[in-house]
Amino acid sequence: MSFDLHLPVSRSLKAKRAVVRPVVEGIRHRFRLSVAEVDHQDQWQRAEIAVAVVAESDGRVQELLDAVERYVAAAPDVELLGIRTAWLEDA
Repeated sequence: MSFDLHLPVSRSLKAKRAVVRPVVEGIRHRFRLSVAEVDHQDQWQRAEIAVAVVAESDGRVQELLDAVERYVAAAPDVELLGIRTAWLEDA
């Protein structure tokens, strides 16, 4: 799942990092998921972060993704512009 974010209070790349880092680290530590900033690294007020989930069932994956979405949407100084989800099915 990836999240397209707008950071309206950011006026520099340093300020952007100060907003994005707590979100990324919070997801990493709270949910124990792989997470990274994957796009818009050179823009002050935009960021895209992505998470990867592997779980024992589709239901557990959806539960985690829903929780992460709520976490990102509630982050201070972050406006959620869009969400994309991609599933890799077991062959």
